[in-house]
Amino acid sequence: MSDAHNALITEFYSAFQRLDAEAMSACYTDDVVFSDPAFGELRGRDAGDMWRMLTSRAKDFSLTFDHVRSDETTGSAHWVATYLFSATGNTVVNDIGARFVFRDGKICEHHDHFDLWRWSRQALGLKGLLLGWSPALKNAVRAQALKGLRAFQASR
Repeated sequence: MSDAHNALITEFYSAFQRLDAEAMSACYTDDVVFSDPAFGELRGRDAGDMWRMLTSRAKDFSLTFDHVRSDETTGSAHWVATYLFSATGNTVVNDIGARFVFRDGKICEHHDHFDLWRWSRQALGLKGLLLGWSPALKNAVRAQALKGLRAFQASR
């Protein structure tokens, strides 16, 4: 089964490289749980909509992935996304570790881990350097990300 799960992770990130959010979402169960430092926890359609929003807005985007591993129920991968952060025009290189849980041949949990302070220094410049470690900025980043997701969903 690990070969099938490795193939599923590879399919997910290959779709991401093509900015194909529909193919990415097809790798998820309907009740998927996604989490990362920017969005917090998203469930079900919200997770797919997050990818739809991010891929539709991507500028100067590239992605690499490696270290794809899995067993009968869990998996992991490492990926790096490089893109232009639209709010500031700054280039971000985000280095991310992902963990997965599988059910019925799909991803039912997807947890991305990255250094939000490192991200904020790149994305926000001096403000991120000075405040990126603080809970206040972390909460502001999450609130802005969720606000953007809700606006994207309302516009569809």
